[in-house]
Amino acid sequence: MTEKLSIVLGRHGQVEDLRSGTVRVEGVDLDFIEIKRMPDAYRAMARSQPYDVCEMAPTSYLMAVAAGAPITALALPMTRRFRHAGLLRLRESSIRHPKDLEGRQVGVRAYSVTAAVWTRGILAEEYGLDLDHVTWLTEEDENVESFATPVNVRRVASDTSLAAMMMAGELEVAFGGLAGVGADLDDRLVDLVEDAATKEADWYRRTGIYPLHGVIVVRNDVLARYPDLPRRLYAAFVAAKENYLARVASGAADGAEDKRYRRLAELVGDPLPYGLDSNAKSFEALVRYAHTQLLIPERPAIASVFLDPTAAA
Repeated sequence: MTEKLSIVLGRHGQVEDLRSGTVRVEGVDLDFIEIKRMPDAYRAMARSQPYDVCEMAPTSYLMAVAAGAPITALALPMTRRFRHAGLLRLRESSIRHPKDLEGRQVGVRAYSVTAAVWTRGILAEEYGLDLDHVTWLTEEDENVESFATPVNVRRVASDTSLAAMMMAGELEVAFGGLAGVGADLDDRLVDLVEDAATKEADWYRRTGIYPLHGVIVVRNDVLARYPDLPRRLYAAFVAAKENYLARVASGAADGAEDKRYRRLAELVGDPLPYGLDSNAKSFEALVRYAHTQLLIPERPAIASVFLDPTAAA
């Protein structure tokens, strides 16, 4: 009898055919669990591993593995987004340059949010920002319970929020969307890094780094039962992605996210590359950023923490 594996995936175009059953994983049935807010699934997988297979923020994954969580990530990045953009300031703020953040406060949902890890790394390496001289204000628990935040991370009071502090002018800079203050303040906020899209393209051409958000994580006991599962998952994810990218190219998929990937393809080629070799520079950068930002105690080789499903494909 075919075993069912519980799985949590975001509603991405590249997994639509897996969700619908148009593409199937050889030898198993996927039992999709719907989660209202994906960060809650990341936290659950870091703490108690309730799902057999789960999309997970890569920084939370690295931290969870460092803390002993029995899970393994496959080199199957789910979403991609450059991160010069996304750190927002009040329009009226006098803060104009990343270096201006030194001695100031910046809001982020939790210190370990992957979007923030990418942006902090970029601001440090590209703009010379001293991350230790910024106070990072957070409003949620970290996904890994045992993680002790650095001394320059402070939790806001329980009776307020980052969004409320920005509305009151008590906070001038914060991450947007799920990484921070949501979308309600969009008309009051602008990107701290001006002309971010041009700078992102230049950075990519120089470094080859293409920020990833979300990897496919499997519980180790499931991998022990199904040693060939990484290859089978890879084959199914690739088939679903190829179907999706064909719809993007033809215009059959034409939503905002589809158009974004169509534009990204002009810069990067395949906008959703899978496998370890295709993503080595990006994985290496993320591991480096996570280590320098004190999220993980060591800097592991990427092949030791991200299993390459193409090796057996």
